[in-house]
Amino acid sequence: MKKYQPKKIDWIKGLVVCALYIAFLVWIQSWWGIVVLPFIFDAYITRKINWGWWKDLEDPILRTIMSWVDAIVFALVAVYFVNIYFFQNYTIPSSSLEKSLLVGDYLFVSKMTYGPRVPQTPLHAPLCQHTLPMGIGKSYIESVQWDYKRVSPKKVTLNDIVVFNYPAGDTIAYNWQNTDYYRMCKELYMYNMDVPSNLDSMSALEQYRFYNHAIQVGSDYVKSVPAQFGKVQWRPVDRRENYVKRCVGLPGQTLEIRDHIIYLDGVANKEPEEVQYNYDVVLKQQIPQSLIDELGISHEDLEALKNFGNMPLTAKAKAALEARPDLVASIEYHKQDETEYLYPLNGHTGWTCDNYGPIWIPAKGETIQLTMENLPVYERPIRVYEGNDLKVTDDGRIMINGKEANEYTFRMDYYWMQGDNRHNSADSRYWGFVPEDHIVGKPIVIWLSMDPDRGGLGAIRWNRLFRLVDNSK
Repeated sequence: MKKYQPKKIDWIKGLVVCALYIAFLVWIQSWWGIVVLPFIFDAYITRKINWGWWKDLEDPILRTIMSWVDAIVFALVAVYFVNIYFFQNYTIPSSSLEKSLLVGDYLFVSKMTYGPRVPQTPLHAPLCQHTLPMGIGKSYIESVQWDYKRVSPKKVTLNDIVVFNYPAGDTIAYNWQNTDYYRMCKELYMYNMDVPSNLDSMSALEQYRFYNHAIQVGSDYVKSVPAQFGKVQWRPVDRRENYVKRCVGLPGQTLEIRDHIIYLDGVANKEPEEVQYNYDVVLKQQIPQSLIDELGISHEDLEALKNFGNMPLTAKAKAALEARPDLVASIEYHKQDETEYLYPLNGHTGWTCDNYGPIWIPAKGETIQLTMENLPVYERPIRVYEGNDLKVTDDGRIMINGKEANEYTFRMDYYWMQGDNRHNSADSRYWGFVPEDHIVGKPIVIWLSMDPDRGGLGAIRWNRLFRLVDNSK
C-alpha cells in the first residue's frame, strides 16, 4: 500500500487533537491514557491503520451497515466520556423529594460541580447503570477496578440536592433489586423467628451480637432460595443505583432530629419551602378535582389517604385544606414512630424518623473514640466504605485489621441525605452516611417534566421546563 503523505491541514488537525487529549489527561491526572496517543496520531498523520476499511467494500449494503456501525460506535464513545466527566441525564423515579422535584422530572446532572469521578469500573456499557437492556445481564465487567479518584474535587454544600450512588446497594438480591438487602434480611428474621423480649435490658455487646446474627440468618435464607430472591450479587460503587436527595448534614457536624426538625450542632436547619409531612386526614366528602390540581395532590397521595388514612402535605396544602371545613373534618400530624428498621440496623437506639440522633457525621482526618455503644453507627463506614477488617471479640474488644482499636481516623468525608417528602423517603435515616466516593453530581436544570397521572401532551408540565433545580429550595 502506498505510503500516505500528510498535508499541512492533517498536521494541524492532528497536533490540535493530540494537544487537547494530553490536556484532558493532565486534567484527570491519569497517564494510562497515553497509550491511546499513537492511535490518534496515526488517524490524522501516518494513517498506517486503515480506519475506514469498510468504505472500500464492494457490497453497498455492507457499506451502509458499517457506516451506521461506525457512527454508533463513535456516538457511544462520546456519550461514555460526556456521561463520566461532564453531565448525564437523570429521571426522578419516586416521590421522596416532592414537591421540590416531582416524579417524572428529567434532569441534567452536572459532574463538574463536585468534580467528576474517574470511573472505578471502567469497563461498562454506556447509558446502562448496572444492567443491560431487557435484563440480559450485567452492564459492566467488575474484574477491573480502579481506586477512587475525583478530578478537581469540591465539597457538597449544605441543602444542595445531590445525585449519589445508593450506599446500601453494594449487595442486592437480583429478583428484589429495589429492596434494601440488609433491611430485608433483618425483617425476614424479626418477622419469622423468636425475638428476645429483653432487648432493652441487654448490653450493647449483646444487642450487637443479636442483630448481626439476625441479619446473617436472614442473608443465609435469601441465598438458600434463589428461585424466590434471585442470585445475591455485589455491585461496585459507581455501578450502584443512583439516588437523589437533599444534603442536610455535612462532614463533622452533629445531626439530631427533634420533633421532625433537623438540628445541626444544636441549631435548627432551614427547612425546604416545599417540605412535606404526613397528616391524618378525615374527609367529609371527596376533594374536588380543581383543588387537587391547585394543590398538586397526586394519585399516589390520594391512594395513601384511601389506604392508610394519611397523606403528605406541604404547609401551604395543609392550610388550604384546613380552610375548607366543608371538605375536611380534621387534620392531625401523623407521628413516625418506627424504630426497628432505621440505621444502624445492628444497633438498638430507640430512634425514630421524627426523633433521631444525635449522630456525628464522619469527616476526613477526624478521629472518633470507638465503643460498643457507637460501633454500630460507624462500623459500616470503617469496614465497608473504607475497606478495613473489623471484628469484635467474645469479650467485647474491637479489632481493626488484627489490632485492638479504641479509636479510628476516617479517610473520607461523609454526608447525611434526606428527602423533602420526609415521611415517604428512604434516606440516611434508613441506610446511614453517604461517603464522598458515592457522590455523582448535582442536578442543574429540569429539561422535561411529565406527569405520570396524565397522558398525551397534557402530561407535560410546561411550567417546569428548563427550570433551575437550585430554585427548588
